[in-house]
Amino acid sequence: MGTEDVVRLLEVCAELGVEEAKFTGGEPMLRDDLEEIVRRTPESITTSLTTNGTYLADRAEALCEAGLARVNVSQDALHPEEFRALTQATGYEAVIEGVLGAVAAGLTPVKLNMVVFEQTAGYVPEMVEHVANEEGLQLQLIEYMPELAGRPEWAIDIERVHGWLAEQATRVERREMHDRRRYFVGETDGPGSGGMVEVVDPVGNPDFCANCERIRVTHTGHLKGCLNRNDDLEPMGEMSRAEIRAAILATVEGRVPYYGEYMIPDGDGGWRFNEKYLETASEGGSVGLASDD
Repeated sequence: MGTEDVVRLLEVCAELGVEEAKFTGGEPMLRDDLEEIVRRTPESITTSLTTNGTYLADRAEALCEAGLARVNVSQDALHPEEFRALTQATGYEAVIEGVLGAVAAGLTPVKLNMVVFEQTAGYVPEMVEHVANEEGLQLQLIEYMPELAGRPEWAIDIERVHGWLAEQATRVERREMHDRRRYFVGETDGPGSGGMVEVVDPVGNPDFCANCERIRVTHTGHLKGCLNRNDDLEPMGEMSRAEIRAAILATVEGRVPYYGEYMIPDGDGGWRFNEKYLETASEGGSVGLASDD
């Protein structure tokens, strides 16, 4: 999709009452026109960004000036050696500079996205302490989903994380969207003086997928009602306004909650494909791992 395609899509979304747009990937900052797209997004839509942070330091100020409201950065560990072991990459310094640059530019709160599984669970306490002590940061803990990524042995009981956070928190809130729990830690001088940790836990949370109000846009000009599926793609044709509008309405109409309908309990504490969707799932190819809000 070119710049004009993306802007036209956003304009139609605004006409339909969409209030928020998040630029994700892959890596959205590989696009040189990202600042222009943000600048040309209708004023009624709040924009945010999810990135690995590698290119963020040099562009944070320009993105903020263009109208970007805030940013999520993928960061699963605080120390270079642990970061390298998890990501198999050497960009730790660039990511840290990106986070600092985003805070300095005013793209706050900067959310650090951390997927919680066997290899990262031990890093959670220091990440919580980090956001409690650093102004402008929040932490988003994302439940590992073996149904998408494989390796079921890597999964941990996310309720253990909830329990530990509840013990550390000075207060707890629930977000209406997806029934998410937010934990506020280190508020020694009243609300806002510490850090906030939010848990994204779709597995076993019946309200998460059932209450999803999002549609996803692929770089090839398709819409999808679920990030975790690639068998529900809705083409937008030549991307005229009429075709975009029709595709959006069809995607919303055909939405199927991932957990609870597309994936159903297997009776042993796990999940299996609903037989109703087995044929379409096999024809549609593999599915991807959800990352963030």
